Amino acid sequence: MVKNVRTVTVTSTAAKMACAVEVGPHRLIADEPLDEGGEDTGPSPFEYLSTALGTCTAITIKVYGARKGWPVDGVRVTVAQTRGLEETVFKRTIALPAGLDAEQRQRLLDIANRCPVHKALSGKMVIDTSLTDGVPDAS
Repeated sequence: MVKNVRTVTVTSTAAKMACAVEVGPHRLIADEPLDEGGEDTGPSPFEYLSTALGTCTAITIKVYGARKGWPVDGVRVTVAQTRGLEETVFKRTIALPAGLDAEQRQRLLDIANRCPVHKALSGKMVIDTSLTDGVPDAS
């Protein structure tokens, strides 16, 4: 199944490295941390990647658990990321609410490992890039 998501538009700003991000009606900032030469006015691109994995995991668990009638309010997902030359590692820790038995917890872990962003990051990705003219005048 192919599913299109809203287009993300990123525009560089007058700031050192910060970019304005538009997704539908949402306005965000992306930047690099101070130790990477940015001004740390927003999450870095790689932090947004970890955010995508964490939020997708929490949403997937919440939707599945609610469908089953399980107590899943307050799921907390923490994602730490390390990047090397050959590999990026996401360390995802999921804290589930009390009141779930061992079988339910295991099932939710299985479901978490099938969240759409997890599958995308683990699967084949294609990045099709093209150039266009017409950058709008910043004035």
